[in-house]
Parts: sequence; structure tokens; C-alpha cells
Amino acid sequence: MWRWKGIYCGDLTALYNKKGYVNRSEAIRDLVRDALLRHVWDEDEQIAAGSILLFYNHHRRNLMEELTNIQHEMHDQIMATTHFHLDNDHCLEMIIVKGKPNEIQRLSNQLTSLKGVDYGRLTLAPLNSI
Repeated sequence: MWRWKGIYCGDLTALYNKKGYVNRSEAIRDLVRDALLRHVWDEDEQIAAGSILLFYNHHRRNLMEELTNIQHEMHDQIMATTHFHLDNDHCLEMIIVKGKPNEIQRLSNQLTSLKGVDYGRLTLAPLNSI
């Protein structure tokens, strides 16, 4: 297995096989596109849309109130929310967002850093192409 700038070629091959890319070039194209989008979002005012997924234990004291308060404070970025009961203790909340990426990232950071949130994930896509 050969190595290029700290990355084993086998790692990239495993990635493109796992994700179903036709070849390495397609996988690299998507990685570069993602890096470019992140760079542009740091410096641009373009609008993006996406989702914030939160997995949490709803028995955690004051968590539901804190989640609600943050969402009300940032209501301009929130288009919709959906709440799922995964089992007796755990919930999944999906929050659909739209706005400037830095503001959405701030919202996501506030939500995912709350005590009792087990996992959070922000996914964004630009509304206009780069």
C-alpha cells in the first residue's frame, strides 16, 4: 500500500468502495467540494439549508426547556422540527434550518453542547451553487 501526504491509498480506496464511488477521482472531487464549501461559508453571506439532528435522554433535568428556549431565541433560522421517541428514555429531534451558515453553526453548537445531548450533527448545503 502506498502513502501520499500521510494518507494511505488503501484508506481512500476503502472510502470510495464503501460510498459507492465509481473511482477515486469521484471521491476526491466530493472531498474537495466539501472543503471548498466550508471555506466559502466562513467568508460569505450565502444562504444554506439543512438539518440538525439531536439524540438525547429526555429524562435529563431541564434539557427539554433549554432546547426549547434556544430554539425560540433562534427562530429565524428554524423552519420546522420533528420529534421522535426512540425508546422509553431516548429521543431524536430533527430541526430543519435555513440561513447564514455561521448563524446555523452557532445554533447547532448551542444545542449539541447542552448537558444531556448524547450526539448532535449539523448537515448543510448551499441554496445556490458555488
